[in-house]
Amino acid sequence: DKGRCSTTRTVCQAMKNWPGALDQRPFQWGSSGATSDINVTLDNDSDESHSIVQLNGQGRVGLLQMIVASLTDLGLTISKANVDYENGVLCEKFWVVDSKGQKIKDPKDIKNVLRVLGDALNQPVKVDKRNARRLPPKLSPRPKQTLEELSKYKRRTELLYQLMDQYLKNDVLSIQKSIVDHVEYTVARSRFRFDDFEAYQATAHSVRDRLLESWNDTQQFFKDKDPKRLYFLSMEFLMGRSLLNTISNLGIKDQYAEALRQLGFDLETLAEQEIDGALGNGGLGRLAACFLDSLAALDFPAWGYGLRYEYGLFRQKIMDGFQFEQPDYWLNFGNPWEIERVHVSYLVKFYGKVEDDIRNGKRCSKWIPGEMVEAVAYDNPIPGYDTNNTINLRLWAAKPSGEFDLQSFNTGDYVNAVLSKQRAESISSILYPDDRTYQGKELRLKQQYFFVSASMQDIVRRFKDFHSNFDEFPDKVALQLNDTHPAIAVAELMRILVDEEELDWNIAWGIVTKVFSFTNHTTLPEALEKWPVELMGNLLPRHLQVIYDINYKFIEDLKKRFASNFDRLARMSIVEEGAVKSIRMANLGLVACHTVNGVSQMHSECVKLKVFKDFYDIWPHKFQNKTNGVTQRRWLAFGNPGLREVIAKWLGTEAWIKDLDLLAGLRQHAHNLQLHKEWNQVRRMNKRRLAEYIENVNGVQVSIDAMFDVQVKRIHEYKRQFLNVLSIIHRYDCIKNMSLAEREKVVPRVCIIGGKAAPGYQIAKTIIKLVHAVGEKINKDPDVGDLLKLVFIPDYNVSVAELIIPACDLSQHISTAGTEASGTGNMKFLMNGCLILGTLDGSNIEIQEEIGHENMFTFGVTANEVPHLQAERRSFQPPREFQRVIGMVRNGFFGSQDYFKTLCDTADGGGDFYLLGNDFASYLVAQAAADKCFADRQRWTQMSIMSTAGSGKFSSDRTIREYAKEIWGIEPCKRPT
Repeated sequence: DKGRCSTTRTVCQAMKNWPGALDQRPFQWGSSGATSDINVTLDNDSDESHSIVQLNGQGRVGLLQMIVASLTDLGLTISKANVDYENGVLCEKFWVVDSKGQKIKDPKDIKNVLRVLGDALNQPVKVDKRNARRLPPKLSPRPKQTLEELSKYKRRTELLYQLMDQYLKNDVLSIQKSIVDHVEYTVARSRFRFDDFEAYQATAHSVRDRLLESWNDTQQFFKDKDPKRLYFLSMEFLMGRSLLNTISNLGIKDQYAEALRQLGFDLETLAEQEIDGALGNGGLGRLAACFLDSLAALDFPAWGYGLRYEYGLFRQKIMDGFQFEQPDYWLNFGNPWEIERVHVSYLVKFYGKVEDDIRNGKRCSKWIPGEMVEAVAYDNPIPGYDTNNTINLRLWAAKPSGEFDLQSFNTGDYVNAVLSKQRAESISSILYPDDRTYQGKELRLKQQYFFVSASMQDIVRRFKDFHSNFDEFPDKVALQLNDTHPAIAVAELMRILVDEEELDWNIAWGIVTKVFSFTNHTTLPEALEKWPVELMGNLLPRHLQVIYDINYKFIEDLKKRFASNFDRLARMSIVEEGAVKSIRMANLGLVACHTVNGVSQMHSECVKLKVFKDFYDIWPHKFQNKTNGVTQRRWLAFGNPGLREVIAKWLGTEAWIKDLDLLAGLRQHAHNLQLHKEWNQVRRMNKRRLAEYIENVNGVQVSIDAMFDVQVKRIHEYKRQFLNVLSIIHRYDCIKNMSLAEREKVVPRVCIIGGKAAPGYQIAKTIIKLVHAVGEKINKDPDVGDLLKLVFIPDYNVSVAELIIPACDLSQHISTAGTEASGTGNMKFLMNGCLILGTLDGSNIEIQEEIGHENMFTFGVTANEVPHLQAERRSFQPPREFQRVIGMVRNGFFGSQDYFKTLCDTADGGGDFYLLGNDFASYLVAQAAADKCFADRQRWTQMSIMSTAGSGKFSSDRTIREYAKEIWGIEPCKRPT
């Protein structure tokens, strides 16, 4: 279409909502430019019902918005507009009527319209800040350049800056142009025919364009300022969908929604086309994602490093109540948010042998690998909210080393070449392969070292680009280990510094101990990661030597304190002697890191007094607490827009999106019945959305008048989903034995459970089957009706959580006291006004302190009581109610009698390690208290408001500020506008 190629034409109806008027971002004055060549006329003859205002002349930035504003100020209604723009020449026509819906006929009015428009055309034009000129780059010529080379470099840099000296515009017209361009040039579809998925792809790429502008400028700003940077190392980053989160952070959601609406698409529908990135399992990965969001929003110079899993964890499929795992092909249709950096790659070595070598007259070790794999970088820009900064998440994908492939093909060994390729790519294929076999353990360790080695090489390379003295390394680099998975980084950095950079051992060790810090996420010493020496010696022979050397020097120092205490030396040694000689990765981290932290007050005390007591006794200064937090932007402001509006109205500001402590201002309104009404309207709307989802996915109709009682998290015995199911059975049994009159007093409940069980965790899989068996029985019982429903949400992920959390009335966090390090799901529910029912475990304790015990339902034994009760559990006689419901399951009331026997044995007959029987009676009391409170709608709503009001402490912004100040030693580095 020749005309389309040369002319962009847009016809907008209802011009009171002209695109430019939708952009509410701050403005600054730009240069006015020439205006004498723009001609303004008013035509009353060409249309029967409208006057036509026409402008012809040289176009310029902001002209449309200015004309629309002037016509609106005159009290005129714009019914239609026609805009032709070709080669910088603009022809605009506006069909207008006056306040009475009539033409402008009075000569005085016509003269006034032309005068006002003429005056407006001679005024400076308002320009969106994002369309202002980009900051010129800081010239960084290469050393030893001649004057001629320097002159060429300067001319080239100035030319490139002139070509891209402005940001992409964010008015609706510009966004539409960007989207349809990507439809044709990126998605390769006709811009006149494309479906929802193609529209999503084009929209995502148009947003990415804007992200990349910010990303490039932020990284250049960091290079110019050279601040100390944080590098966050994590095996998981559970990011969730990016489209809505990104445009919300950039402040352009309304513009994109309107642009797509005019093109015939719905933004929310397109957002559903995006597949969740399968880069994490649960809380650990989601915490890392929240941390990146806060680091960007708070302007800290930071990078995340992880693995680009091809299949991630798994997609959960439920068939006949059983969990089946399917590969999660989340990358099948590409990922528009990532940038493949084919030029950023590093060789990662495995196997082989270590030989002594002489280098520069010094004896050293030389690792001769038996296999090499290439790590290729994929960058994912992470935008901050209300800031110009965009930081980076760099993920590594494993590719076969080109040297070995070529060698195999040249010798005709094609099969070996293919197998080598498969072995290499398997490293970044699956998150947490089953490690019950030697091969599974080897693959896990390969994964950990692969991502750590590539990351360390990348970090050292970036440092060396601007620094030549490694004494400066601790002043420019902070390395955070998110649990023990990346702990092999300690040995890898030592290897690089000693073997490749040829630093003295003691100097290298001094650097290492200044840059690493370590977050522990477990409460059980036996859960800490260990690797067999045989495995590590085979896979990473040089690193085993480095670890032995570290351990030798550490033990020698310990002997000066505890020479005769061999038990203590054995406990603290990095190398564990035993039937299977192993490397304790947590001990390696403790020895090397300058700071170790827990993730809640209770957990940090457990770390000091139980998990790492021996280390705390000698290094108390190393130990800190950093209570976890979650980002209020994804989990409240963006994920619950209705509640966001209500909160902003009653607080009179949206500043809480950046400072969550401001939510405390809701407390003074907690008794206001008008707020109650608005609060409950939003919650009811959210419950209706979830009810529709449940009907579509589960085929079960639920009443939105019922209490939505939710427990969604990874399925595990210590999280006690089994206890929840037993209480549901008890409720069902009670209802069945009630008279009709008694049933009328029952508070109706919809019990919602969701989560994945690890593929090799049979007990967890049995719990999922029991949920379905009990749900099938209850949901089909006409005697119960809407008084009780039980549904299991399959394939629980971030996007499903964003649907469930805003709609939940009661959220259960009922782990055995002392087993949950922190938990962050409770924080997300809390922010959204959901009431918490839980044990005094993890961050539940701090939540109770913040919102008051009267606004939370707690039960169960305390962490101090647990060891004693576990020791005596075989003599414990559980309450009659507990025995009855266990008996119903054991005796086949819900079918599958033999299948559920093993599960029943874990909680009955002395096998109750997680104390379900001990807590059952107090659990039922807490459930009854929740029923009573829910029946008092005013009281329940007040508690809901108080929960949100008390959630300020649990923002990841607060957590990150504490890390930055007290552990990492980094400062904000905000890019100027």
